[in-house]
Amino acid sequence: MTYSIIAQDRDTGEIGLAVASRFFAAGAAVPYVGARCAVATQAFVNPLWGVEGRQRLAAGEGASSVLADLKSRDAAQAIRQCHMMDAQGDFAAHTGAECIDWAGHLVGKTHSVAGNMLVDAGVVEATFAAYEKAEGTMAERLLAAMEAGEEAGGDRRGRQAAGLTVHRGQDYPFLSLRVDDDADPLAELRRLLDVADERYLHVAGAMPTAENFSGLTDRAPIDRAIEAAEARRRAEGRVSRSRATETGA
Repeated sequence: MTYSIIAQDRDTGEIGLAVASRFFAAGAAVPYVGARCAVATQAFVNPLWGVEGRQRLAAGEGASSVLADLKSRDAAQAIRQCHMMDAQGDFAAHTGAECIDWAGHLVGKTHSVAGNMLVDAGVVEATFAAYEKAEGTMAERLLAAMEAGEEAGGDRRGRQAAGLTVHRGQDYPFLSLRVDDDADPLAELRRLLDVADERYLHVAGAMPTAENFSGLTDRAPIDRAIEAAEARRRAEGRVSRSRATETGA
């Protein structure tokens, strides 16, 4: 029902997960991401793989051992698909023998991709390769990878939902976007990412952290960043893609 990517930027420590599916609210059902680890549970989703897996990975257990244990305890592991990254940056993946074709996964040094009910293996391969070549922020690279998977055929049943989340070393997400029901969810996700860059991302970067409980309390640098982003859009001839009402309306 789904294809997804988990990635880590070894330079910044950022962790990201993106998913797309012909299944309502896949962006809520699939991802479990933390400050140092991530789990994507899909096919016949088992949320307990996500909840327990994230807890154990955050505590320092290796992805391979956690995944092997979850499989051994789940009588329905043959219809599950899951991939994960542990706190050491190592990946592991499982595609059950009874997942609906096409189903499979690819695991690399910095990212992993898994999918089921896809047109063919090219969806996973295109997503995996596109992330390696993509530039920009973690969110931009994840979305570019997912778009490449869609161009390669995506979910063989069609399109409905997508989600993207990025963590910057905290238990809460730096960015978390979802499209639950749309004919072109990745296009809508890109619109939301564009809108996030107008103001939200600049505010999110100033939020409190475990290391700085108060965060940035001076609005001036935030306002300058927002103004600079708007100046870039104007210079490039781009207008706001937000659908919000005008300020004060």
